[in-house]
Amino acid sequence: MRESVQAEVMMSFLVSEELSFRIPVELRYETCDPYAIRLTFHLPGDAPVTWAFGRELLIDGVGRPCGDGDVRVAPAEPESLGEVLIRLQVGGDQAVFRSSTAPLVAFLDRTDKLVPLGQEGALADFDAHLDEALDRILADQGAG
Repeated sequence: MRESVQAEVMMSFLVSEELSFRIPVELRYETCDPYAIRLTFHLPGDAPVTWAFGRELLIDGVGRPCGDGDVRVAPAEPESLGEVLIRLQVGGDQAVFRSSTAPLVAFLDRTDKLVPLGQEGALADFDAHLDEALDRILADQGAG
């Protein structure tokens, strides 16, 4: 049985220090991939772009800087937890999004009610779903 949690959050896409614009971002969590969340960014004039990364990274990043790779999450201001920055990087290109913390925490709370943090491995058929997901990723990379 596939269960999920979804939310739409308005985030600011920070183009530069002087320029930003608000875009809708869909957050999605599914029990078939219990360690990950997906953020789908709806940029004007472009096809939606989806990024998947660890749920725990977003949980931790709300309170302190986290991430070493292509995804980094941190409070926007070290002394305030009111807003979060999400940095996505591919090669030398980077996109930065700013979000209010409250809707992210509300979404994460709903994911925790569906699958409590630390209980992800207890889901039935997780290994089969992981194999399917890896096959899809490898097929997408081969096609791209």
